[in-house]
Amino acid sequence: MDETSKPQNNPAEHRAWAVSADRFVKQPRPKPASATGRPPAPRTSLSSSATQVQLEETGITWDRSAVDWSLLERSTVGRARSRFRASLPEYIWDAAALEGNPYTLPEVQTLLEGITVTGHRIADQDQILALNEGFNLTDELVGTSKFHLDKATSDEIHAKVAVYEAIESGHFRGEGSAGGGGHVSIGSLGTFHASEPGENGTNLKREFSRLRAYLLEDVEDPREQAIAYFCAATRRQFYFDGNKRTAKLMMAGHLMQNSYDAISISARRQLEFNQLLAPLFDTGEATEMMQFIIDSRPA
Repeated sequence: MDETSKPQNNPAEHRAWAVSADRFVKQPRPKPASATGRPPAPRTSLSSSATQVQLEETGITWDRSAVDWSLLERSTVGRARSRFRASLPEYIWDAAALEGNPYTLPEVQTLLEGITVTGHRIADQDQILALNEGFNLTDELVGTSKFHLDKATSDEIHAKVAVYEAIESGHFRGEGSAGGGGHVSIGSLGTFHASEPGENGTNLKREFSRLRAYLLEDVEDPREQAIAYFCAATRRQFYFDGNKRTAKLMMAGHLMQNSYDAISISARRQLEFNQLLAPLFDTGEATEMMQFIIDSRPA
């Protein structure tokens, strides 16, 4: 599409902005339970055979005993949604900045008010507006109890956030006329190659089904389900583009649906995030990324 023919404005549905810029600064690792008074997180290390099953079913491995899940405290769905809506500009800015979008937070706030910001490419503007659609859709699905950790929900969210960028947005690689994809540069480690999609995306659909079954049947904690989903879906590369953005919103939706606050990976921690992405893609080991995500929780 010609950039000049794309829509210029798309006001946000929710504008209750009450988040300071320092809300998502790096948070320290927890002190030992004896110092905090909190009980320690459950320790349930997996055997080598169980780890292999974990890798085969999800595409990643993690040591749940090394992640402090107790740092994510349960609230209510209503409160989680309220804080999510209040944080929308910051969350959208985080997601866009991690993709290299040059918009500043004040510019994102201005654009979401329906005022075009000059001096930026139409493509950058469209990415912000598409993210706004995806974030609001996620909130709406949670609010109407229609959010599910399934392919239909992921496709619906992806169709919003990647509408201007991904080939055949809203569909897995291979489901349409285009095939291939799934190649991610990981710097000095070379290039990560995700699975070939197969005819009509059959391989990726199978991988998604196995991932979902493992998380919902073998993982009891919704916090672990949500964060493991983000890591696994990021590595599986189900879509041509927009995988991390879609996986983040799926993680956020599943957390809120289960009465936990959504988590935004702050753009201020981009270097740390990128450093952890490389080994995640290279070996599938996700433990450090999971703790990093928890450490990125709202204050």
